[in-house]
Amino acid sequence: MVLSDEATRLWETAKALNRAAARVSPSAAGLPPLILVTDPDRTPRPWEIAARLPAGAAVIHRAFGRPGAETDARRLRDVTQAAGVRLLIGLDVALAVAVGADGVHLPERALDQADEARALGLALVTGAAHSPEALARAAALRLDAALLSPVFPTTSPSGGAALGPERFADWTCGAGLPVIALGGINAGNAAALSDSGACGLAAAEGVTRAFAPAGGA
Repeated sequence: MVLSDEATRLWETAKALNRAAARVSPSAAGLPPLILVTDPDRTPRPWEIAARLPAGAAVIHRAFGRPGAETDARRLRDVTQAAGVRLLIGLDVALAVAVGADGVHLPERALDQADEARALGLALVTGAAHSPEALARAAALRLDAALLSPVFPTTSPSGGAALGPERFADWTCGAGLPVIALGGINAGNAAALSDSGACGLAAAEGVTRAFAPAGGA
């Protein structure tokens, strides 16, 4: 499948970030450079986007307690396996195990579930962070990576004031674990993070727009 110019820019920027981070922290090399973060409202058919992601990318499926979470997760599991894309389930460790996901993404309030996730065999455990203190906690709990947000202004209901590339880089430098950039990221602004220390990029709308099939997602 030929990627659009927008998708190509986003993917190449993400890979370059990952390569640079891996030279400093070898563990970053095993992380997905680009992550689609789903949202029932902003990404209503995430499997359409997941099917178009490059092999090596990942999807974090967040259902927020909506009905049909397991059905959607299983559909995503089938699509991501076929595409060579990793699947993480947001918060719900039991659902991640049930559908055979590759890992789990924990909200900041639930970072202490990391040990449970590993004990149940989930290979990749990431967590949300919105402060240096949360990054330190994620590092102490030995998470594989933290998604630090919001980097840029975002329409996410949970988004706060944007950090900006400079503050993001400062916090990432002292994080103690690989950091993936999240929040308002798209093909047009991702290059501003080229010297930030981020090991990858994550987005809902930015990835959806770049990889949407003709006619929209």
